[in-house]
Amino acid sequence: MATRRRARFVRAQLAWSLAAVLALVLLESLSYELVFVTTLIGFLVVTELTAPFAVTPTWRGRLRWLIGLGLLVFGYVVIRRVIEILPPGVI
Repeated sequence: MATRRRARFVRAQLAWSLAAVLALVLLESLSYELVFVTTLIGFLVVTELTAPFAVTPTWRGRLRWLIGLGLLVFGYVVIRRVIEILPPGVI
């Protein structure tokens, strides 16, 4: 049972990631940052949509570490973008 749910989670994440990359290619906006952000959003959505109601398997507990790491990298990307937008001499 847990293996089927894990496989469903992985398939959903893979489908989201491929759809995000395809959409970015079609919009001619493909960059590492956008791929990372759209994949992170998908990861968070898939994690919530596939969350069990009663018992949390061990492998799902480890997803918190990935989510935390992803949010740290996301924060870095946002800060870097804000610094790029600000005029020189502001910081």
